[in-house]
Amino acid sequence: MSIKSKQKEKARSYRLVSVLDKMIMVDLMRTLLAVLSVIVIIIVSRKFIKVLAKAIEGNITNDTVLSILGLNTVIAMGAFLPASIFMAILMVLGRMYRDNEMVAIASAGGGVVVIYRAVFLLVIPLSLVATGFSMVATPWAEAKIRSSVHEDKKISGIRGIAAGRFSEYSEGDLVFYTEDIDSDKRMINVFVQNRSGGKSGIANAKYGRIKNLPGGVYLVLEEGERIQGIPGTKDFIIENFDEYGVRIEKKASILRQKRYAIPSGQLWVSEKLEDVAEIQKRLSIPLAVLFLSFLAVPLAKLSPRGGVYSSLAVAFGIYFIFGNLRRISHSWVVNETIPVWAGYFWIYFILLLLGGVLLIRLYGIKWVGMRIKERGVV
Repeated sequence: MSIKSKQKEKARSYRLVSVLDKMIMVDLMRTLLAVLSVIVIIIVSRKFIKVLAKAIEGNITNDTVLSILGLNTVIAMGAFLPASIFMAILMVLGRMYRDNEMVAIASAGGGVVVIYRAVFLLVIPLSLVATGFSMVATPWAEAKIRSSVHEDKKISGIRGIAAGRFSEYSEGDLVFYTEDIDSDKRMINVFVQNRSGGKSGIANAKYGRIKNLPGGVYLVLEEGERIQGIPGTKDFIIENFDEYGVRIEKKASILRQKRYAIPSGQLWVSEKLEDVAEIQKRLSIPLAVLFLSFLAVPLAKLSPRGGVYSSLAVAFGIYFIFGNLRRISHSWVVNETIPVWAGYFWIYFILLLLGGVLLIRLYGIKWVGMRIKERGVV
C-alpha cells in the first residue's frame, strides 16, 4: 500500500461523522420528531380546550386564541424535549437490538462507545436547543400569553361593538353609535351621548378608536364637535375638538408576571431562593437531555426482545419518577431543606450512577474502567 493510500485510509478513519453515525442520527431524528409531535399535540390540545372556554365566555379574542395556541406549542416543545429524546433513543436502539443490527456492528469492531458517539453527536446540539427553549423561548412565551390575556380582559366588556348598532355601557350613562369600522378597527362617523355629574353631553366625530390608557378604557374621538350642559337649562357648551376621550370602563389592573414568565437574566442576578430555584429548574431541561440520553443507551439493551411498548413503559416509568423528583427538589430548595448548591443536580448524579451501574452490569466493571481510562467516554 502506497503512502498516499495509507494517508487516505487514516483520514477516513478519523472522519468526524461516519456512515454509521449518520444512520443512527437520522433514525433518531425521525423518531424524535414523531414522538415530540405526538406529545405536543396531546398537551396543547388539552390546554386549547381551556382557552376555547375562555373565548366562548368572551374573555379573550379569536386572534388571541390562535396566538396562545402557537405559544403553548413553543412551551410544550421545550418542556417535553428531554422525554422525547429519551424515548426516541430507547425505541431506535431497541429496534437495532431486535433486528440484530447491534450484533453486526459489534462484529465489525463497534461497541457501546460507537453507539454513544453517534447518539451524542445529535444529543449535544439538542441540549443547546433545549437551553434556548428553557432559558429564553419558554419564559418569553409565558409572558406573552399572560400579557395577551390581560389586555383582552381589560376590554372584555366592550367587545360587542359593531357598525350600524347602538352600544350601551355604564348602565346607560354612555351610548354611542358608529356608522362603519375599517380594517384598522377605527370607527368612522361616531355619535356619542354620555351623562356625568348631572350633565349630559353629545359628541359627533369623524373618527373614533378604543384605547387602553392609564385611567381605564377610553373611546378617543377625532375631528368632531361636542355639546355639554344640564338638561332643562340654557347653559350649554359647544366646542370643536381635534381629539376628545370618553372613558368607557374604569380599570386600572396591573399585570404582574409570574416567576416562570420572568426573563432568565433578571432571575440570574437575584438572590431570592424562589428565583434561584426557578433558574435551576430551567437549567434542568438541557441537563435532562444529556443525562437521560446517557441512561437510555444501556437501558435499551436490558430487554431487546420486549418490543417497542416495553421500551416506552420503561421510559414513562423512569421519566415519571424523574419529574416527581424535580418537583420535590424545587420545594426543597425554596424551603431550604437542602443546600442551594445541591438544587436539582443531585437528581442527575442519580441518573449518572444508574447509567454507570447498567454499563457495569452489561459489560463488566473491568471494561467500564478501561473505557474511562483510555477514552474518557462515560
